[in-house]
Amino acid sequence: MTRRLRGSTSWIGAVLAAIVLTVTGCASLPDTSTPEAIGTIAREPVSPTVPKPTPGREPDLLLRDFFKASTDPSDHHAAARQFLTPDASKAWDDAASATIVDKVDVLPDSRTSDQATYVVRANRVGQLAPGGDYQAEEGNFETKISLRRVNGEWRVDQVPPGVIMDRPQFLNTYQRKSLYFLDPTGTTTVADPRWISASQDQLAAQLIDMLMRGPKDRIKMAVRTQFSPGITLAGPITKADGRTSSVGVGLGGIRIDFNGVDGMDKHNRELLAAQVIWTLASAEISGPYVLEADGKPLNENLANGWTTADVNTLNPIANAGTNVPLHAVRDGGLVKVDAGAVTPVPGYFGAVHNLQSAALSRDGSFIAAVADTGRKPPDAARALMMGSADGSAFPVADGNTITRPTWAADDGSAWAVIDGTNVISAVRDRQTGQVSLTTVNADAINALGGPITELRLSRDGVRVALIVGGKVYVAIVVTGSDGKVSLVNPRPVAIGLGSPAQSLDWITGETLVVARSASDIPVVMITVDGSRMDSLPSRNLTPPVTSVEASSTTEFVADSRAVFQLNNNDPAADRLWREVPGLAGVQAIPVLPG
Repeated sequence: MTRRLRGSTSWIGAVLAAIVLTVTGCASLPDTSTPEAIGTIAREPVSPTVPKPTPGREPDLLLRDFFKASTDPSDHHAAARQFLTPDASKAWDDAASATIVDKVDVLPDSRTSDQATYVVRANRVGQLAPGGDYQAEEGNFETKISLRRVNGEWRVDQVPPGVIMDRPQFLNTYQRKSLYFLDPTGTTTVADPRWISASQDQLAAQLIDMLMRGPKDRIKMAVRTQFSPGITLAGPITKADGRTSSVGVGLGGIRIDFNGVDGMDKHNRELLAAQVIWTLASAEISGPYVLEADGKPLNENLANGWTTADVNTLNPIANAGTNVPLHAVRDGGLVKVDAGAVTPVPGYFGAVHNLQSAALSRDGSFIAAVADTGRKPPDAARALMMGSADGSAFPVADGNTITRPTWAADDGSAWAVIDGTNVISAVRDRQTGQVSLTTVNADAINALGGPITELRLSRDGVRVALIVGGKVYVAIVVTGSDGKVSLVNPRPVAIGLGSPAQSLDWITGETLVVARSASDIPVVMITVDGSRMDSLPSRNLTPPVTSVEASSTTEFVADSRAVFQLNNNDPAADRLWREVPGLAGVQAIPVLPG
């Protein structure tokens, strides 16, 4: 459906390395598949805590040690195979799956002097698919494992296909790092989180190998990459001075020589460099990054090495709208909150008193808002209004319920959900002021059971975070060859949330903040793959927390008393919610660009 309406015109620092999650989380973790780039590379064991068989070990304890050792994928799980009988080692298909479990119980089933069988029960917390793709899951896990004595020592004799990993040991051995691909327009980089197991001196090589293999399947249709199949490494990745040892450790930079880049123009070479540099920089692998193509500098002007500054226009956490101050919906109108001064915005949005929610475009020049029409169902009780930040506005859609709007990455359209199921995109023409109202295909979301009560586009425009029936999902935004937009591949990312989600927003392209209807821990942080869920401080908050807004540096919430902010750069011991000057003791809804 499309209809047209006329209206008025008018640091890489610590955040990229990781958003610090302050309190031990309540999260979930993995169930199938050993990552392809993990375990196929011969190397020393990653973790010094991986156990070896202890002489005289009782069978139940040896079985627990086997699970711990299974988190080291080196040489096809050579560490874990030490706990198997020779026949079991030959038969074990360790690549069949990678199940990560928590709260493992090892229960005796039967035992003789030379044989023992145990029932293993645990909480299933997720799966790790090929390529290090993590998917949170929940449910029960149960299997039977047999052991027998070999030369007087207990060894595992029958083990199901795949790897079973105990969650605490998994977190000690694997690291979550992000590969960076390109959004469809080639104007920003997009995070593709992976869980990998590599020592620090092997980390750069493994990340580049995975980057060259391309994005994982679930986001492949929504991103671009400059790495065609014809591009290969010309040799080993080394330090910038040519040494091959300790790559990625300490200072000195890194050198990578690619083959097959000859026909690539300057702009596309810069895009390729951005993918490499942000992938390495986010993994805390220091530059300068000496990038070569067939033995020659990728860019002659940067022969001595690139830095993040050279690709800053594609910074994955660059905040569009950084210069736009906090706004808020207060008493039904939109106000600007700047240095403690609160003033109504000029034009329509600052003069009315019936706004329910609002969203600023990334540059702050345009506004979408939900207004109360004064009518009651079955007549449309809400209207989606759009207009310039300092001028008039016009209605573009109506319904009994409308979620707070969210702007696309290019400021070209505002999205919202009408009546819990109908996702619409109101596309504005900057020259004519016309708006084309288009329905976004949300069949995959509505199949979850609904209703959709919150929808927020990521700043790169590739993902969308949703609250559906009180649960949190992340889906992928795909534009077809016919120009039609669909939301596909929704995944739950807040398993174990415990209470229905009320509101959410993006902190970065890898992290969400979620308000839940709970009084003990009302606000949590969640990684985009669902692998971590960590509580934010609750000090000073008076639940319920009804709305959240976020940037890469600050979270804002509205609770039952006022609007509060939390600064991510504060030391962990000092992180607490502080009232926003000008909004102290005031019922209001915080509004940031996007």
